[in-house]
Amino acid sequence: MTSTHEMPQYPESYWREINLPSFEKLSEHTSVDIAIIGGGITGITAGYLLINEGFRVAILEAGSILSGTTGHTTAKITAQHGLIYDELINHFGQEKASLYYNSANESLEFIRNTVKEKQIDCDFSQEEAYIYATSDEYARKIEAELEAYETIGINGALVDGIPFNIKTKATLSMRDQAQFHPLKYLEHLVQEFIKAGGIIYEGTTATDIGEGDHPVVITRDGHRVKCKNIIAASHFPFVDMMGFYFARMYQDRSYVLGVKVQEEFPGGMYISADNPTRSLRYTPYKDEKLILVGGESHKTGQGIDMMKHYEALEAFAEKTLGITDFPYRWSTQDLITLDKLPYIGPITKQKSGIFVATGYRKWGMTNGTTAALLLRDLIIGAENPYKELFDPARFQTDPSLKKVISINTDVAKHLIKGKLETVSREPSELENDEGSVVMINGKRAGAYKDKEGKLHLLDTTCTHMGCETEWNAGERTWDCPCHGSRFSYDGEVFNGPAKKPLKKIDLE
Repeated sequence: MTSTHEMPQYPESYWREINLPSFEKLSEHTSVDIAIIGGGITGITAGYLLINEGFRVAILEAGSILSGTTGHTTAKITAQHGLIYDELINHFGQEKASLYYNSANESLEFIRNTVKEKQIDCDFSQEEAYIYATSDEYARKIEAELEAYETIGINGALVDGIPFNIKTKATLSMRDQAQFHPLKYLEHLVQEFIKAGGIIYEGTTATDIGEGDHPVVITRDGHRVKCKNIIAASHFPFVDMMGFYFARMYQDRSYVLGVKVQEEFPGGMYISADNPTRSLRYTPYKDEKLILVGGESHKTGQGIDMMKHYEALEAFAEKTLGITDFPYRWSTQDLITLDKLPYIGPITKQKSGIFVATGYRKWGMTNGTTAALLLRDLIIGAENPYKELFDPARFQTDPSLKKVISINTDVAKHLIKGKLETVSREPSELENDEGSVVMINGKRAGAYKDKEGKLHLLDTTCTHMGCETEWNAGERTWDCPCHGSRFSYDGEVFNGPAKKPLKKIDLE
């Protein structure tokens, strides 16, 4: 454990400390009824549901299961997704806003009932969720959100502040929400999936889909998985198939600290309405409480030195709760769609047997479960009230058209900026454990000198659409400011939409 007040040198998620089962990579051609790409909450929950419907199901995971966004969440199981319901009513009407709330609430109940029925030991606890404002502007927005709660019938109320050293102007509660240890919960579903005959392949990267009488998943190693249906639950869809998902979503990063504190944490889950976002919850930790402090959202690959975000959260935690120990820090990113609702359903209208689930806007515990339940129903032909709400083929002219223009103007700006950026540093100037954009033979390159002094040189051009990646000192990664792809310091893909690694540069 890290000593008092010393920020951990490397990012590590508390959730990932449990022992998860491991699985072999796919080493031959095979066939199943349903191939699920992605071993996070959506893929595992969908696999669990579909294997119990009698299908032969395989989950293909590029890395190891639960190592992506699901393993780096704050794990709040709530329908309080920030200030969203007043906005949904204004843009889409009461009916669709109510449907969104119902979908999240039903997912919460699904998790609650599964934990109870299967007696899953996953630190599940019922908590109230609170969103608070520290400014008059956001206090007015919270009052509007309360009206939306009352219109929809959400069990919530205005309350007198929150039990911390934070001066609030308004606070809105949502009752009977929950939190848990996501990997303990999902590890149980994995075991049930395997017992029922499900198959998991780790270290197996799906790169394409071959079409014919039945779709075929094609892996990076050239193996083929013939199936009837495919679910792309790989965070960013691993194929686009003319759905133009890269132009209809953007990736947003956020940060989490896991700290022990002086003040007694009273329970509950908290998030600020104002920016920069601040999020608080606790989790049981070695007979004590570990407090998860989250926030500092920004578009992937953009903004200040990433370590500054951790430092800002540390300052907030110190002021609010008093840090006594600092064992964990980690970060994550999620996709945000044009209208803030996930894309769940057929990847395009023409590809009815190939499904996608993405764009959870950082509320993946409920939205990811909603996706699994909806996709199960679509595959078995059951009615589901949320089919049209989350249909990826939807397109609302307001606000979606404005958002499309905004997102792609931002992409163009960063594409040009990266190409014209003046670079003056040389690789020889780097200290150990430092990375930077440098000049090599008159050209822009990426350099990282590791702790042993070995230099790792890369072409910084993103292999997705040619934007220039930027160094992320907090995670030691190369991040693309255009569509959010991320690469390790030696070029391997961490997050899509990029499929190919960054090109290595050899000076010899």
